[in-house]
Amino acid sequence: MRKGFFARLAAGNIRKNAKTYLPYILTCVVTVAMFYVVKSLSLNPGLESMAGGNFVRTIMGLGSGVVSVFSFIFLFYTNSFLVKRRKKEFGVFNVLGMEKRHLSGVVGWETLYVMLISLILGLGIGIALDKVLFLAVVRLIRTDVPLGFFFSGSAVIEVVTYFTIVFVLIYANTVRQIHGANPVELIHAQSAGEKEPKANWLLAILGFVTVGSGYYLAVTTENPIASVIIFFVAVLLVIGGTYLLFTAGSIAFLKALRKNKRFYYQTKHFISVSGMLYRMKQNAVGLANICILSTMVLVMVSTTTAMIVGMEDIIRNRYPGDFVLYCEDGGQERESEQETVRQLCREQGLSVEREWSYGYLAFQAIRSGDEYHVLRERARSVEDDTNALFFITLDDYNAVTGEDRKLDPGEILLYSNRQQFDYPVLKLFGTEYRVAERLDSFMRNGRYEALMCATHYIVVPDLETFQNIFKNQKEILTDLAGEVGWVYGFDTGDGEEAQRRFYKKMKETIALGEEYCLEARTDGRDAFLEINGGLFFIGIFLGSLFVMATVLIIYYKQISEGYDDRNRFVILQKVGMSQEEVKASIHSQVLMVFFLPLVVAGIHVTAASPLIARLLALLNLYEVGLYVICVIFCILVFAVLYILVYVWTARTYYRIVSR
Repeated sequence: MRKGFFARLAAGNIRKNAKTYLPYILTCVVTVAMFYVVKSLSLNPGLESMAGGNFVRTIMGLGSGVVSVFSFIFLFYTNSFLVKRRKKEFGVFNVLGMEKRHLSGVVGWETLYVMLISLILGLGIGIALDKVLFLAVVRLIRTDVPLGFFFSGSAVIEVVTYFTIVFVLIYANTVRQIHGANPVELIHAQSAGEKEPKANWLLAILGFVTVGSGYYLAVTTENPIASVIIFFVAVLLVIGGTYLLFTAGSIAFLKALRKNKRFYYQTKHFISVSGMLYRMKQNAVGLANICILSTMVLVMVSTTTAMIVGMEDIIRNRYPGDFVLYCEDGGQERESEQETVRQLCREQGLSVEREWSYGYLAFQAIRSGDEYHVLRERARSVEDDTNALFFITLDDYNAVTGEDRKLDPGEILLYSNRQQFDYPVLKLFGTEYRVAERLDSFMRNGRYEALMCATHYIVVPDLETFQNIFKNQKEILTDLAGEVGWVYGFDTGDGEEAQRRFYKKMKETIALGEEYCLEARTDGRDAFLEINGGLFFIGIFLGSLFVMATVLIIYYKQISEGYDDRNRFVILQKVGMSQEEVKASIHSQVLMVFFLPLVVAGIHVTAASPLIARLLALLNLYEVGLYVICVIFCILVFAVLYILVYVWTARTYYRIVSR
């Protein structure tokens, strides 16, 4: 053969198969660009000069690992649609005398062209987007912007190396399929259908049970961080159950529809149900993938959005004042330290708008119904039945809140931050305390808001009760016992820069020992914005990546099925089926296949909401209503996108089958 023949033939094949090749090339280009952006951001030296930059770089590094794994799986998956469309062409070439080694050469040139186009365009787009997305991250964490253009040679080398390996493996897999089939098999591979699968009710029921078990664990797990194994078991059960439901359950569902004569014996339903039934075995995995990807998108985007929108609530819950000084020295230096801070405020000209101080006692206990047990071996436990009990006297409570509440001996006021205590009586150390009132709010203690376990804030009627509780837990916990501490805090009307200067001066002035802890809301806000801003970016970024994957999987699925169904619809039109009936049948089929994953994904997200709400509560976001609004908003936006993709793919499918 003439020199360059295979290269020219490969280029011509790509042009002739543009409708199937262009979406694949677009997929490769976008994937390369996204991988470069995340990798470049993880290496950007500008982040080092920013507060929290190291954390953001770590998040980006983890994100690049996720994108690399996703890219490998996704490109192999989309390439499989392309190879299926090309097998008939390969078979014809083989029949006409082209040997399989020649076909391998053509495929090699095609793969090389796609790889070069993907790398050149992908890196070009990635480099162009890199600065834009860097500025977006900087804006999210509200820090100064290091100006200048950054180009990461290391990221380029890593991207080129990684995707070269991926394309070589894709090429090897394609060659394996060509060499493993004879010309007749290649020619008929595209039109080869599957036999009607049998309805496996046992697997369908197992799918329902598996998903239901995952839902049950999601609803009943009180502390998902402490029960991390249970959390992952719930996720795996839902994923496994989803595949079972779509493989076995969908077949059983379609056969049930076929038995419904009033539904089945309509032209649009008859064609769509029978068409889906015989090939549902191969479609089920694709539908399950779409469902799981959709669920991941909705969970990631809604959760990170709720965290960003509720950022100020998180910060206020974690940092109850602009400045807070904690100490566990039994209150010995309480007045002197408070006066030192007041004097420093006067010297620095810092205004004080609200000031408070109270003593407290806190320790961990094991909950069993309405009774708490204090055990030395579980003094630092973080299991589901562990709670932190936080006690203050009624006098301190009234002094801080400005109220004038009264309590009889044996009565308490109770406020719970994460887990509710619904019993009328709380039992501790053999004593029953009647819950006189459950408070709607409380002056939170930031150090205990940061704990993974739930905290119950308890107001006792007098100092004697307070001291008895201290003595009892001291006898049991000994050196692990909670000490009597005090907290002093105040707010100021001055700006953040003045607060930062005062916080720095405060740390230099007060001799902070091991028993002291000084916190400032401005400092905490910076830390939270650094962490949550990076998480929000990764959530939106990966969510966009999974949306792209979902759209392209659906698109390839519709194209593949369109070519598979074309001959069938041609025959049906020849025997009298009208164009309107063809359209109705197509819409019925696409609707059933298309919206089933979205509906199941919505159910998954709804079932996961209690677990996610608890995760957000661990991060001090207690506004469940805010999270629900974010979930509903994300589902609606995603559904609109889904409908747009439906309209687009239905038209593409119809154009293919109506030729």
